[in-house]
Amino acid sequence: MAEAVARSIAKTDGIAKSFIFDSAGTISNFAGQAPDERAKQVTTEHGYSMDGIKARTITIRDFEKFDLILAMDRTIFLSLQRICPEAYHSKVRLFLDYVPNEASDDVPDPYYGNLVGFEHVLDLCEKGARTLLRCTPTQDARLEQPSAHMFFLKRIRKFLTWNQR
Repeated sequence: MAEAVARSIAKTDGIAKSFIFDSAGTISNFAGQAPDERAKQVTTEHGYSMDGIKARTITIRDFEKFDLILAMDRTIFLSLQRICPEAYHSKVRLFLDYVPNEASDDVPDPYYGNLVGFEHVLDLCEKGARTLLRCTPTQDARLEQPSAHMFFLKRIRKFLTWNQR
C-alpha cells in the first residue's frame, strides 16, 4: 500500500521522475503474489492503484541501490539491520519516524483484521509518504519542517519494505 500511495502522491505533485519506488519483504513465502484483495479494495476506493505490484524478497543489492529503505515495523527493521551490509545501516529507517505525531514504531499488520485496519494503514501510508516526498536528500524529515523550495529535488530513491505475510 505504501508503494502505491507514494507513487501516486509523487505523480500528482509532479515529482515522480525524481523518485524510484519499490517494495519488498524480508521473507520469500509470498514472492510473486499480488497484494491482498482488501488492500487493493481500500487503495482503489481512495484513488490509488496497486497495478503491477507483486511481492518480492529484499536483496543485498537493494541496500546498495536505494538511498532510503523503510521498515514498516520494529521487527522488520531489526531483520533488515541483520542482513544489511554495515556500510548501509544508515539507510534503514522506520516508516513511522516520518509520520508526524505518531507515537508507535510499528505500522500495524491489518492482515488478520477487517477493512478498518486496512483503512488505518492507508492513512499512515498517506501521512508518511507526504512527509517523505517534501524532503530533499540531505534533509531528515523527522527533524526539519519542509518548505516550498524542497520540491526542487535531486534524484533520490525511496524504498519501502514490508514483511509480506
